[in-house]
Amino acid sequence: MAEDKRYLFESFLSIIKAFNTYNVRYVVIGGVAVIIHGMPRLTQDLDILIEMTPENIEKLKKALKSCFNDDSINEITLRDLESYSVIRYGTPEGFHLDIMASIGEKADYNSVEIGTKEVEGIKIRVATAQSLYELKKDAIRPEDKRDALFLESLLKNNKKT
Repeated sequence: MAEDKRYLFESFLSIIKAFNTYNVRYVVIGGVAVIIHGMPRLTQDLDILIEMTPENIEKLKKALKSCFNDDSINEITLRDLESYSVIRYGTPEGFHLDIMASIGEKADYNSVEIGTKEVEGIKIRVATAQSLYELKKDAIRPEDKRDALFLESLLKNNKKT
């Protein structure tokens, strides 16, 4: 079980490394972002907000193609990202990448505060703890409520130091 979790996280990191290599304008949100901020947690997908430009979508597709030999990556389009709240890309390895233009009216790439964290030598563009808290504080899912409590505690402890 621990090996499976490690493999999954390493897969997430390889995607992020490819995003950096191809200069994709992205920000990690969701469970992986909470993990990066220090909460021990499980997640089965990588959630990202991306800048909505044709050039950035092409960079995203090139980065994904460098990770996966999968022609379905060509089906990711700016039009679909403008039309749907999330495009879920199912990788050949069996996990998912949720690609988002926005989170409803709450946030998009340009409105989320982005920080940088380094994990295993890879710089990751990740939503700040404050931005993640704002996204999760009114959530319904139990895991999002737990994330919000962790982030709230993290923010309070950081203000004390």
